[in-house]
Amino acid sequence: MKKKVILYRTLPEAELARLRDAFDVIEFADLKNANQVDFLTELSTADGLIGAGLPLGAQQLDSATQLKAISTISVGTDAFDLDYLSARSIPVMHTPTVLTETTADTIFTLILCTARRAIELDRFVRQGEWTKSVGVEQFGSNVHGKTLGILGMGRIGSAVARRGHHGFGMNIQYYNTSAKPQAEQEFGAKKVSFEELIETSDFICSVLPYTEQTDKLFNKEAFAKMKSSAFFINGGRGKTVDEAALIEALKHNVIKGAGLDVYEKEPLPSSSELIGLDNVVLFPHIGSATHETRYAMAQCAVDNLINALNGDLSQNCANLRQLNQ
Repeated sequence: MKKKVILYRTLPEAELARLRDAFDVIEFADLKNANQVDFLTELSTADGLIGAGLPLGAQQLDSATQLKAISTISVGTDAFDLDYLSARSIPVMHTPTVLTETTADTIFTLILCTARRAIELDRFVRQGEWTKSVGVEQFGSNVHGKTLGILGMGRIGSAVARRGHHGFGMNIQYYNTSAKPQAEQEFGAKKVSFEELIETSDFICSVLPYTEQTDKLFNKEAFAKMKSSAFFINGGRGKTVDEAALIEALKHNVIKGAGLDVYEKEPLPSSSELIGLDNVVLFPHIGSATHETRYAMAQCAVDNLINALNGDLSQNCANLRQLNQ
């Protein structure tokens, strides 16, 4: 008899077919309040769970007594209580490698768009305001040769550093819990404190995960320490930023600009003051959103679940260390 798996996110047809070949699949591609009870009922007898975008904690999973593995179609595991799942010996599989380069592309796009005011000046042209040669009112800022400060020198941070160093001759400095000798050797990256990074960088680029320690790490005090010419870029997690403080910093030119792909609340509410500010570029959380990468993520997530339910946790297990303790 095939193991029972709950799918709560749409998959490409080929990957759905692979999943069905391996398991008895129950689909909830569009979870709403109306089918939450059915979802939890099916989950109570499931061996595996695969999907993304749904917070699942003890309240939802306590009754899933047969659950043996979870596979999330994402690199982030914010939706899960890893300590709780580890205590139950349930591995959480994720997709940390396949989206690295695409997300780094997105982050560097934010850097370029904010520095050269690309979105603002696109509107300038479309609205018929370009009636003569541009003046200082439309000037942007250089990217090449500037100092790029990266918070979180993991896979994505390193990929951003590579683009900055080799592509734009940027000086790289980073803040990370541990030293990254490879980044230091390849990009001339310098490990610095949080305070030194935000005080001396021209571009402050965060790819930090959300934890208790990073909750609203970028607050009023942090923005006040940045250069008035600095740009803040967030491609990590929205809740690492005190959004109200960022809005005030942008409104009063405490910093020059910002580029955001993540927010405290997503989708970004239409009432957010960020929307009315010209000196911020807003992306709708598109870090990995290309056809190729999203397909690769789905493929990786299916592989991860198959491997995990066969007892192989050697790749992409987010809580492997906790499980081995």
